[in-house]
Amino acid sequence: MSRERLEAGLAGMSLQVSAEAVDKLLAYRDLLVKWNRTYNLTSLRDPEQMLSLHLLDSLAIRPMVGQGPLLDVGSGAGLPGIPLAIICPELEVTSVDTVQKKVSFQQQVAIELGLRNLRPVHARVEEMQGRFPRITSRAFSELAQFVALTRHLLAPGGEWLAMKGQFPEDELAALPADIQVPVIEGLRVPGVDAERCVVIMRVI
Repeated sequence: MSRERLEAGLAGMSLQVSAEAVDKLLAYRDLLVKWNRTYNLTSLRDPEQMLSLHLLDSLAIRPMVGQGPLLDVGSGAGLPGIPLAIICPELEVTSVDTVQKKVSFQQQVAIELGLRNLRPVHARVEEMQGRFPRITSRAFSELAQFVALTRHLLAPGGEWLAMKGQFPEDELAALPADIQVPVIEGLRVPGVDAERCVVIMRVI
């Protein structure tokens, strides 16, 4: 049942995913369910709902991610970083979170699923170093704070990909003057009725 639903959702999003990657997505979901009983990684408890609200929702930004490397900020249980790392083994994903138990979970996922392209980091993002052409977040913070905390990590010509629910009009108005928003793309996620969008931002 879960496999069929997941494969149908991926097809509905026009994502071509290998059978091995589908296996790993389901294995990741199962690990999330297992760890969630003890560590409260996500408020979502229903394994079937996780297929749409976590896995497919995370993968909705795949067309915008490009070739990477990708930094996933406030990654929590690894969303959207882990699903993207699973279906794109060539994509180098660094996921950062301040909560040790969540990073420990991600490290265990990387080990069990053999995700050599995933690097979970326990740190405050404002203290990190490096440059990334794409920086993403999913329900991490308001746009202005997201930009302020990660500006030093964005490579020249890079983009922020901020996953949001409803159109964040107030947050957009609060952005610094040197931040351009070339695209706000609506996301259609099979099995998710709520509004979803991704705000793409650049430095002018």
